[in-house]
Amino acid sequence: MDLNEKEKMHQKRGKDNRVFESEEQEQVYIDLDSPSEAADDVRQKGDERNKSLLEKKMEAFQGHLAEHNDTIWLIIYLVLTAGFVAIVIAACVLNFHRAVGLLVISLVTIFFLVWDWMMERYGDWVWEELYPIRDLFSRNWFWIRWIMYVLLLVAVVCWLALDTAKRGTRQLVSFSGLLLLIFLMLLFSKHPFRWCWQTLLSGIGLQFIFGLLILRTTVGLGALEWLGKQAESFMSYADVGSKFVFGITYTDHFFVFKVMPILVFLSSVISILYYIGFMQWLICKIGFIMQVTMGTSPTESMAAAGNIFLGQTESPLLIRPYISRLTRSEIHAVMTGGFASISGTILGAFISFGVNATHLLTASVMSAPASLAIAKTFWPETEIPSATDNHDLKMNKGESTNVLEAASQGASNAVALVANIVVNLIAFLALLAFFDGVLSWLGGMLDCPQLSFSLICSYVFMPLSFMMGVSWEDSFIVAELIGTKTFLNEFVAYQKLSEFIKRRHAGGPEYVNNVKQYMSVHSETIATYALCGFSNFASLGMSVGALSSIAPERRSDFSSCGFRALIAGGVSCFMTACIAGVLYIPNLHCPEFLSTEFNKTNVTITTHLVNCCSQLYNSVMVNEPWNVTMSEGFSQSNVQDCCTVTPATNFNCSSVL
Repeated sequence: MDLNEKEKMHQKRGKDNRVFESEEQEQVYIDLDSPSEAADDVRQKGDERNKSLLEKKMEAFQGHLAEHNDTIWLIIYLVLTAGFVAIVIAACVLNFHRAVGLLVISLVTIFFLVWDWMMERYGDWVWEELYPIRDLFSRNWFWIRWIMYVLLLVAVVCWLALDTAKRGTRQLVSFSGLLLLIFLMLLFSKHPFRWCWQTLLSGIGLQFIFGLLILRTTVGLGALEWLGKQAESFMSYADVGSKFVFGITYTDHFFVFKVMPILVFLSSVISILYYIGFMQWLICKIGFIMQVTMGTSPTESMAAAGNIFLGQTESPLLIRPYISRLTRSEIHAVMTGGFASISGTILGAFISFGVNATHLLTASVMSAPASLAIAKTFWPETEIPSATDNHDLKMNKGESTNVLEAASQGASNAVALVANIVVNLIAFLALLAFFDGVLSWLGGMLDCPQLSFSLICSYVFMPLSFMMGVSWEDSFIVAELIGTKTFLNEFVAYQKLSEFIKRRHAGGPEYVNNVKQYMSVHSETIATYALCGFSNFASLGMSVGALSSIAPERRSDFSSCGFRALIAGGVSCFMTACIAGVLYIPNLHCPEFLSTEFNKTNVTITTHLVNCCSQLYNSVMVNEPWNVTMSEGFSQSNVQDCCTVTPATNFNCSSVL
């Protein structure tokens, strides 16, 4: 046997030895493990034998509950529903007028629950069954659409003509301002002649419908006034916490200890609504309506709907997974929606200032479709949106695990908001005072020491405020407020507006040293709508920063869209103000006003006075000379006094003097 064969045999014997050793080790491991497993089995069987009868019954009961979990919850829901229905019926029987609110809320809730259940169960089937009708509309949609546009235009023109003949020309001024703003957006569009007329006209149409239902119908106005009162009452509960923490004299420092706690309270409530899913449900419903009627993408529609309730930094979180895939036009629309509205939390602070809650709520709703209409006109869509199916949108419920954690997290999140507002107000008001001092010093060099930031803004923005329908004498004040809101922030502007409102309620002189002390109700209303948005330069940086933190790779797109979105957001607020100027009819309480005004030594001819005299003249009927009848509340002395101030158009004043 040669050397090579010996080496091969030696290697084979070594390999066999290693295999044998490995098998021995495995056998050892098996032999060692087997007693341990056997001991566990014996111990487990012993534990089962040692269990008491009660423990065995409890385990069986828990298994039974887990098996019939769905049925048990269904029974619980049915019992709770039956109990609630019994409460509603009992409340209606005891006092139906008192229980109307509870009944309406219950019926609306039942309607939407049934609607959602039916759409989830039969929605696809209904959609397929309606295919012949959908096909007919799609084949003739071009002509149907233009017929609807023409009919809508004719209806608006006829309504404006009749309304102007009845109430005067002020509505025409506001409507002209609306057309001017739309024309400017079309003229300076990013992509001219690429506009979507459906989005523009549907957005303005939704604004008119919302405004008409709320401001011109008794039911709508009454419902929103009731909602405004409930909101004020609801926010008053924040006073309990403020009084406990800051003491009984907390109102001495009104802004910090009265207004700011409302933000904490509302932030906590919104966080709870967000946790239980109500906020997402409501935002989806509103967004779906705007998506269908305006033809916008699901992402920008949901973001615009979210801006009704959330702030400009919170609403993009609703579509966070899709931000990186948005087109530049969609980014512009999302940012515009943030600039065109205010959050529900900030809304509570403005209501606490004394600003009319009804108009603030109306402005928040009307600005949502306006922001989409203007955004898609100022920057039309030229790309294909990546998210086109509404069912693909998934809205996160947040990170809270229970209601208490959601409430605590909402309150904690408000700390940064409160601190941000307080420090910014301190800084901006100090800078404004310094800037006014510098301007006054420079103006003194030119014999114009009254030069100030407010004076400059009053002249720069005066044409805009006048075109929105503000009276000439009030247009300088509203222009000053618009400038303050644009260059500083909306908090300072609304704080100044609240001062004018308080002066009017106090009933002092309208002019002091030829300086107007307060505005008419109509001008206050237009100013309330015009200021209702985050469209200022400070918010521009906040919006770009918030979106960049979500999608850092799109930072350049956010920055390039920012300034245009700021302009579009401001124009959206001004459009809402124009529509409010067209639709709103102030309740002037003219009999009391005329009696008070003409009892003064010096009577100043104001817009309020002229409007009340016009209302009086419209109610006067002259049957024969010196036989005059008028509406209840007015007197013949009111007619005589008005005739000395402004002539009547429908009768001869000499017949009543």
